[in-house]
This record gives sequence, C-alpha cells and structure tokens, in this order.
Amino acid sequence: MQGGSVFLVKSCPDHGIFRTIVWRGQPDFQDWSRPKVPSFPKTPFSRVEQGCPLDCGLCDGHLQHTCTAVMEITWRCDLGCPVCFASSGGSAPPDPTVDEMGRLFDRVFEASGHCNVQLSGGEPTVRDDLPDLIRLGKAKGFPFIQLNTNGLRIGREHGYAEVLADAGLDSVFLQFDGTADSIYSTLRGRPLLDTKLAAVEALFRAGIGIVLVPTVVPGVNDHDLGAILRLAAEQSPGVRGVHFQPVSYFGRYPRSPSDEQRITLPELMRLLEKQTGGAVRARDFLPPGCEHSHCSFHANYVVAEDGGLDKLSAGGTCGCTPRPASEGADKAKAFVKRQWAAPDKTLPMADAPDALDAFISRAATHTLAVSAMAFQDAWTLDLERLKGCCIHVVSPDGRLIPFCAYNLTSMDGETLYRGKCGSACP
Repeated sequence: MQGGSVFLVKSCPDHGIFRTIVWRGQPDFQDWSRPKVPSFPKTPFSRVEQGCPLDCGLCDGHLQHTCTAVMEITWRCDLGCPVCFASSGGSAPPDPTVDEMGRLFDRVFEASGHCNVQLSGGEPTVRDDLPDLIRLGKAKGFPFIQLNTNGLRIGREHGYAEVLADAGLDSVFLQFDGTADSIYSTLRGRPLLDTKLAAVEALFRAGIGIVLVPTVVPGVNDHDLGAILRLAAEQSPGVRGVHFQPVSYFGRYPRSPSDEQRITLPELMRLLEKQTGGAVRARDFLPPGCEHSHCSFHANYVVAEDGGLDKLSAGGTCGCTPRPASEGADKAKAFVKRQWAAPDKTLPMADAPDALDAFISRAATHTLAVSAMAFQDAWTLDLERLKGCCIHVVSPDGRLIPFCAYNLTSMDGETLYRGKCGSACP
C-alpha cells in the first residue's frame, strides 16, 4: 500500500518483479473486505494437483459454487472490437450443436444445480437457432436465462426481440459503452449509438429486462459514466441496471499496461458521484456477498418520476464476522432473477396514496441496480480472488472455469484454458 493506493506485487525468477495498481483511494481497501465461510462446488470435476490456477474444473479447492454459468454458444461475431474477452471473429471454430449444448446444460446442473445462465460468445445472435437454445435451457429447468450481446441484430431486425421473448429469454446484458458515437468508434470500430438505443427500445417493447454494460477505458469513456447512468434512468423501467466493467488486458500485450491505463473500483465509485452531481454517492455502494469482496460493488435505487435516484440499499461496509459464501450466492441469484428481468405490473394502490404508498408502488417497477465488476488479467490476477469467483464459464469439454482464469492470456496472447481441452472431457 502506498499513499492510499494498493498494488499487487509479483516476483518471477526469470522476469523479475511486477507491480500493478489494483485499488486507488477511498473506500479503504481493508475496510472493503468481506470474509466468507467457503461454499465448495456441489460436484467438483477436478482435483487440486498442480495448484491454483492450473486445476480448474471446478476443483475441490474452489471456495464458491456457481452463481452464474456462462455458456459460449458461438465464437463467431459481427464486430471486430479491439477490446474483447473472447478474441472472437476471424477463423472461428464451428458452433456447438444443439445436442452438445444440451449436454453442457446437464453438466452445469450436475456441477451446480439450477443456477443462473448467461448465453454468450462471440455474438450469440449470429446463431439463427438461438431461440431453440433458450427454450432448451428453460426445458432443462434453468429459471433465469440471460443473453450477452452487442445488440446489433436486436436493434436492426424488426420483431427479433419478440422472438427471443417468446422463447423465454429473461434478460439481456447489452454492450453499451457510452452516449456518444466517438466512444463506439474507438472501442468497437464504428458508430453504434443509434443501433444500441434501437435495441433498448425493442427489448423494452418485448418485455425483456435490459442491463447496460459499459467497458470503461481511461481516456475513452471514463468521462461519460454519469451520462450513461442518466440515460439508464430515462429508460427506466426497461433498463434494469448498469453494470460497469473496468477494462482488463487480454491478448497480446508485449509490455505491461501502465497504471494510467487502469481504472479501479473506488475510482469508479467516486467518478459516479462526481458526474451525477451527488445523485449517486460513493458511500452508497456495498461489497458483494457472492464473489470476492474486491471484485465488485453494487447499490440499488428507485428512479423518481423526475428522473432522480432515491437510494434503496444501505451504505457502509461489512464487519469482520465471516458470512457463508452460499448465503451470498443464493441472495445474488435471487436478486439477479428479480431485478435484471423485466418488472412485474405495478402494485395496486389506493386512489389517493400517501408518500410511502407511492414510493412502494414506484419501487415495484422503477428500480435501477448500479454495479461494477473488475475482471482480472495476467497482471492483476489474485489467486485469493480467483478462488472466490462465482461466475464460471462452461468450457466445450464440460468443465466449469472461473471467468478470469478462462479468459486469461499471457503477454504473447497464449491462453490458459480457452480453446484447450482437459482430462474432464465428457
């Protein structure tokens, strides 16, 4: 720790010492900690042999069971973003078949029961049989199916959102990096704002919950966070949340990213307060109960009729009494299913409701979740955080791999797990 900043320091016998910023300023790094009693995977598919992070499957040394299973249904994409977890596009391998996807759903159930599922890629909407895969997941008993998408097809193809809704889709994680086309031109290679807004409108009409997901890159869109939040409030109750993701560095990076190229969770909290004029305050945010405490933050608001935000969640950090990790996971799954799906109809009210009645009625529909998650790359990877991960990618061979381990690459772009089959192949 140095001057309110926390650095992760690693030593390599061949390459020397590496130091990377992971936390800048308030809230205090130590105060943000939330100790947990481990909740081991229901059915681990691998054993601890080489040590973390080399035994993922999940292994029997992992400290949190699956809250969300990410299933990659294609490696094709209709964008060529320079910022991409999956390195999608180009010469992508064939899509998994519907039967293969069915077996992967079964593996998820065997490993973790009926957790939340996110269909991802690549860009999932390039598969014309995407509705069939949504129906398959629902038929397998998974109660919450979310789609991770850039929204291009949804915004451009009339009636497509309704097709997804009819198949049973609950929510969309919509790539949404800002409120200006210059941001999309930098991060996605083309102006896309109108298409993104059209996707929001189409999803709202179809009754599918929307979560805006900005990748936050210093010097590109970190000035636009408040504007994104105001847009989300304007689009309530269709938009159910904003989930900020500080940029992580995957792929080929022959030189370590500088500290100026990183933005940390406490910086995001303070920027949101500054850029919303205090409508959102840093002290509103809480550590997570599911994943490791230094991975994310969250707060919940009611969107008032004038567009203002009234805080729902209590501020402050937790004490030092360990809580069961299973408790946090159960609450997180229930919250995501309730909040990120489209709202139910407004609760009935009296003809002349008092202020509390009006607030309760408004909260039934116009709630907005504001959160962020800091994914780890080769420089920021912390094994303690990794062991507490509850978001697991389902690899093609049926293993469940913590998200950051699955997407991890070396400086020359070599992957640790993506595209590699292990001994757990079914």
